Amino acid sequence: MLEAAEAVFGDNLDLARAYVGHLASSGIVRGLIGPREVPRLWERHVLNCAVVESLIPRDARVADVGSGAGLPGLCLALARPDISITLIEPLERRVTWLEEVVQDLQLGNVQILRTRGEQARDQLGGVDVVTARAVSALTGLLDITLPLLDGDGQLLALKGRSAQAEIDKAQKKLKRWKADRTEILTVGQDLLDEPTTVVRVSL
Repeated sequence: MLEAAEAVFGDNLDLARAYVGHLASSGIVRGLIGPREVPRLWERHVLNCAVVESLIPRDARVADVGSGAGLPGLCLALARPDISITLIEPLERRVTWLEEVVQDLQLGNVQILRTRGEQARDQLGGVDVVTARAVSALTGLLDITLPLLDGDGQLLALKGRSAQAEIDKAQKKLKRWKADRTEILTVGQDLLDEPTTVVRVSL
């Protein structure tokens, strides 16, 4: 696990450790993470999210919708200091926690918006990439996330085994949004026992 973490986070490995420390302490106390998740925070959550960085272009503007405990947004910010990322989260207690963590880690490439994804465009402007994990099935997620893209760009939705079924159900919505390409990608095969499944929707 250390080898994978070093490969993904590089010079920011100590910051990633500090973030996991926040998840395992105040993140549990304040209800952002379940206590049973502590033994698998690195593999199932932090690294599972961070390996998605390989799909993000250099210097991209990224919006993470429904950030919650910073998964995947903070993981990506730590893995990729070159990107600028906005964490979009409507719940005040989660926003407060995210602000405390970002301040503690002194992450200059992160901003936080307390709003719903579908209402963030006016405050945010367009971005290159939108990410989401455990927010909604793809059919609902498209309406929340695709308006944030700057006319073109990509949605990276972290999904599980239901990925193909969700794409099948979302066909009408994908056509309505004129999505050029929808594909299922697997990332982190060389680092994780269970690689990450991502649905990429390109405009």
